[in-house]
Amino acid sequence: MLDNLSGRLAGVVKSLRGQARITEANVQDTLRQVRLALLEADVALPVVKDFIEAVKTRALGQEVLTSLSPGQALIGIVHEELTRLMGGENADLNLAATPPAVILMAGLQGSGKTTTSGKLALLLKNRKKKVLLASADVYRPAAIDQLRQLATQLDTSFFEAGDERDPLKIAQAAQDHARKQFYDVLIVDTAGRLAIDEAMMNEIRALHATLKPVETLFVVDAMQGQDAINVARAFNEALPLTGIVLTKLDGDARGGAALSVRHITGKPLKFIGVGEKPTGLEAFHPERMAQRILGMGDVLSLIEQAQGSVDMAEARKLADKVKKGKDFDLEDFKSQIQQMRKMGGLSALMDKLPGAGQMPAGADDKSVNRLEGIINSMTPQERRKPEIIKASRKRRIAAGAGVQVQEVNKLLKQFEQAQKMMKMMGKGGISKMMRGMKGMLPGMR
Repeated sequence: MLDNLSGRLAGVVKSLRGQARITEANVQDTLRQVRLALLEADVALPVVKDFIEAVKTRALGQEVLTSLSPGQALIGIVHEELTRLMGGENADLNLAATPPAVILMAGLQGSGKTTTSGKLALLLKNRKKKVLLASADVYRPAAIDQLRQLATQLDTSFFEAGDERDPLKIAQAAQDHARKQFYDVLIVDTAGRLAIDEAMMNEIRALHATLKPVETLFVVDAMQGQDAINVARAFNEALPLTGIVLTKLDGDARGGAALSVRHITGKPLKFIGVGEKPTGLEAFHPERMAQRILGMGDVLSLIEQAQGSVDMAEARKLADKVKKGKDFDLEDFKSQIQQMRKMGGLSALMDKLPGAGQMPAGADDKSVNRLEGIINSMTPQERRKPEIIKASRKRRIAAGAGVQVQEVNKLLKQFEQAQKMMKMMGKGGISKMMRGMKGMLPGMR
């Protein structure tokens, strides 16, 4: 996510850190680099101009020039202005309405509207809301089936419209059902088109007038770049949008839409879609995103992700084992890999770790899957006592996992490093553990 922009801006930040003196000349040079980075990331030109002007005005003021660490002060300004550009504060859903609170989903076909409806239902379900999903998309083949299957998968209610083919009647019936069955939230998925047309806009305006939703969320594909911004503007003019959901942000290394959409539409970016998993919908926090863009990581989101995904009983069991000085074995190592997968895999974690952009290539989800495959090829005894794994056993394990013997050696080396870290933790050496962390992740040296 945002790899290109993050890499460029992290480089600018690195060159500024520790500078004892900031002059107008090196401010201009820095801003030139930032401007290029933003334009390459597909950020809209008016947005770039506004951002650069705001940073320049503040950078050439007393705030930076009289600072004891001017380089750090300038980085702080870039961070603050990036945060402002993306909305300043997190804008959560407003569900303050007589139940059911209706959320209307709008957007073009292929933007991820139906999938996002399901993800949003899961997110609200986890907030202890009783949610009903309904589809008013009677045009796209299998659209209703897709949402029904998602609802089943997420153990969420789905409104069955029967043979009804009128989107307005389906929406009204779903609202009546939600009211009678005491649902907290009704999420209505609507029809999209391949491009904006008057028929689609008239239909969604009519749905909006009928349902009177508390939230009208526009779902847009981040990979459309500048087009995403133009489509957002058109929908914003046609509908009283309350927020925007940017999908497929993990597939767009540039990320310009994330920076532009708030500035262009004036509507808050409420959620970002990352990955295909039902849990792949994150609340959008401008300040945290600015930190990620500048290579500072997003530890708060990482903690929230861990709280929602990690098996706390398993984590406590491992912690007790480490405290008692018992050996950390390959079964424990495998368990940690599985916990990481629940949190979205290594790629999702790396995106939120400070300085992850500067980490060597090779630390990816495929290498993590390979580690698990090798451990699965071992006998229970080998997992409990890795020291017995000698040459002949390594050859058998490699053959079983479909890898070279070197891969088995590499895993055992990484496991030894993880084992040392666990011993340090058991002795309370957290700082030592952090230094040892470098070799634990696949592909890192």
